[in-house]
Amino acid sequence: MQGAAPASRCLITGANGRLGRLLRMAWPVDDGPQPIWLARRGDADILWPGAPTPLPDLPLCETMVALWGQTSGDAQTIAQNVGLVAQGVRLAHACGAKRVFHISTAAIYGPGHTMDESRIPAPVNAYGHAKLDMEHTVAALPRDGLHHVILRLANVVGADSLAPALNDPTRGVTLDRFADGAGPRRSYVAPGDLARVLAGLARLATDDLPDLLNIAAPAPVAMEDLVRAAGCPIIWRAAPPEAQAEVSLDGNRLARLLPGAVHHVTPREMLADWRSAQARTA
Repeated sequence: MQGAAPASRCLITGANGRLGRLLRMAWPVDDGPQPIWLARRGDADILWPGAPTPLPDLPLCETMVALWGQTSGDAQTIAQNVGLVAQGVRLAHACGAKRVFHISTAAIYGPGHTMDESRIPAPVNAYGHAKLDMEHTVAALPRDGLHHVILRLANVVGADSLAPALNDPTRGVTLDRFADGAGPRRSYVAPGDLARVLAGLARLATDDLPDLLNIAAPAPVAMEDLVRAAGCPIIWRAAPPEAQAEVSLDGNRLARLLPGAVHHVTPREMLADWRSAQARTA
């Protein structure tokens, strides 16, 4: 770890969260910066329980990925996403980072089709509102030598609410059915593609990085196709009034920035990528 140059290292928080564990399996071994995984507890390169505990000794890293965050819970729990911004800035300065990638979500947009980064956010759930508050906190940070990039993430195959069922074909998966007879459509990204995108962004010059970036495969996925590709039965229910038929992201900015970084675009390809990542630690 200490032998690598700072530009070839990337400090990544949230190593033991659901997404962190998945990215640790999927991270490109021979192509990309060396990841330094940080977690509050458990197995990681560096353990730090968070403020007010003193910062740990950190190797020099040019990039930091603030992967940590709360995706569910009551209002007080979800609101912790805002407080993590300041902790992330402290870590970034301590490791000498030049840029910080803050993980946000497609949920900040609300329902809609192929939404690009210029769309005005209109979240409809607590998680989306909390992440939008986090984005506002990032935007208000002083210009102190750090370049902050907000990454609005699509659903990640293997880290979303479908993952437990997709791992067990004997379980039925309940999906909403809308008035047109179809189920929900969502933007997704395969874990290997997300890892490749993060590694690619870490290699770019700071001046080439946008302030906002959607990360998603080029086209949305019908969740029923993902479930069927996993061999799981579907249990249909009438969609409640608050259900969202489609939340899909425009990925053109990402495609221009990192051409070819997203390899897996069909449900079968995405599932195969996830299972390949799982097999690395089997």
